[in-house]
Amino acid sequence: MKVVAFHGSPRAEGNSHQLLKSAVRGAEESGAEVRLFRLASMSMTPCLNCGGCDESGICVLDDEMTAVYSAIREADRIVLASPIFFFALSAQTKIMIDRCQAFWCEKYLLKKPIPAGPYGRKGLLLLVGGMKKEEGIKCAEASARAFFRTVSVPEHKTLSYLGIDAFGHILNHPTALTDAYETGKNLVTASA
Repeated sequence: MKVVAFHGSPRAEGNSHQLLKSAVRGAEESGAEVRLFRLASMSMTPCLNCGGCDESGICVLDDEMTAVYSAIREADRIVLASPIFFFALSAQTKIMIDRCQAFWCEKYLLKKPIPAGPYGRKGLLLLVGGMKKEEGIKCAEASARAFFRTVSVPEHKTLSYLGIDAFGHILNHPTALTDAYETGKNLVTASA
């Protein structure tokens, strides 16, 4: 089973990265092949809304997003980890999602959704933020839900943690890393 994981934080080894590492470890220990993208270190131009993908489903921009397109297409499971900034996904995460407009065109205009494959397609969303209000989770999850739907992932689980702001504070949470690990395992061992 192939898993593609997106680290959407600009901060390496921060809270969302710790959650992602735990989920990936769970998936790998259950036999999955995981490909990780650290979005902050990639060169990706934001979507230009140029309409270039409308008739082909192929983005006209040529940058590191090309590898992301292939990985998403081949994945059985997709894991998206992002901090919550101003009630939204990080800018790095949002650039990647916006560039999936090509998949939207392919699915909805050209009527060619990504095939489910032998395992079906499922997702996992990992969110962590310093605020304590649920609006941040709701707003970020709405954007992620649109992403998952666009790349033909009909169901996903969300793990979210609020009130976690300082670098590394997720390590002090009583269940977060174990939750992420177990959810990563279950993501690849649960049947389609």
